[in-house]
Amino acid sequence: MSNKVRSGLTMLGVIIGVMAVILLVAIGDGAQQYISEQLAGLGTNLIMVIPGKTSASGGFHPPSAGTVRKLTYDDSLALKRRAWLLTDAIPIVFGTGKIKYQNMSRDMGVIGTSPEYLHLRSLFVEKGSFISQGDVDSKAKIVVLGAKVKEELFGSGNVLGKVVTLSDARYRVVGLMHKKGTSLGMDIDDNVYIPVTSAQELFDTDQLFQVMASVPRAEDVDQAIAQIKEILIRRHAHKEDFTIQTQGAMLETMNTILNVLTAVLTGIASISLLVGGIGIMNIMLVSVRERTREIGIRKALGARNRDIMAQFMIEAVTLSGAGGFIGIVVGVGLALIIPLFVEILHTRISAWAIILAFTFSATVGVFFGVYPARKAALQDPIQALRSE
Repeated sequence: MSNKVRSGLTMLGVIIGVMAVILLVAIGDGAQQYISEQLAGLGTNLIMVIPGKTSASGGFHPPSAGTVRKLTYDDSLALKRRAWLLTDAIPIVFGTGKIKYQNMSRDMGVIGTSPEYLHLRSLFVEKGSFISQGDVDSKAKIVVLGAKVKEELFGSGNVLGKVVTLSDARYRVVGLMHKKGTSLGMDIDDNVYIPVTSAQELFDTDQLFQVMASVPRAEDVDQAIAQIKEILIRRHAHKEDFTIQTQGAMLETMNTILNVLTAVLTGIASISLLVGGIGIMNIMLVSVRERTREIGIRKALGARNRDIMAQFMIEAVTLSGAGGFIGIVVGVGLALIIPLFVEILHTRISAWAIILAFTFSATVGVFFGVYPARKAALQDPIQALRSE
């Protein structure tokens, strides 16, 4: 307390280290929670079938373009009829296009799909209706607008029954989607929905972007994948020219990546704790030198070596412990405040990170306080009393 500035600067390394550890772990855990919520928002127990086979070795490779057969609308119908474990098998065509109404136009995503897509993705129609199976069968030129597309083209006006131009083809608006927001960086409200067969005509293709399926229970996923493979391999000339991805596997991959990044960044942040510990040892050595005469007087009055050692050990642990406490307060405070100003950063405060950071800071104080304290304890009292 007699050297407040020096003590404060000594604790600074520990404060920064503890703060950084807590903050980085909070950001990593928050990112994991955010991704889990976003994937859950896509639906539950999802299975995605993508055309082209992804290599299982030699690193990541995109699906091969040289497929034996494309993934077709008939494939999705076959899965729907024969894969009895699947709740849905929804064909999806995805592309981008320009939508026009009078003198207004804008680019947006175009999703060609079937009626079941609404339930699978937990989406809702605010006005009008969604795509029907009759629309799919008849290749109807109807469109359902996302909330953002509607707002920019029509403002607050009524949209139902209006005719818009979508990539030079005329479509009648039959519905307006309820506002959803963003999911995994994609603005759901910036899309329009048309029948999958109409989308194939619009983009001049006979293949699908993917087939999205779901199962009622998570434990059925593996068996459902086996059914999908059996059906499609038989339809594709006995070649597995498609890739199956599951929601659980996607989440596991993302969590693994985030765990590694969090561990690396936490390790880097921990270096500042070591630097803070070295700072504590340095200042304690200076303190021992400054208080040599005090040590001599205490020893002359009967203080034992362990009493002197305890004095300086307590001081070192107090510095690191106080620094750790302040670091926790600052780290938790920043973790709570940052999301208010930076929306893309999601944080979640973990009790284990706080305990770990504080324990580490206290350990640093003990470890780096031993040498100065031992040096003080081994001082010769006669020599110490002669010190000026």
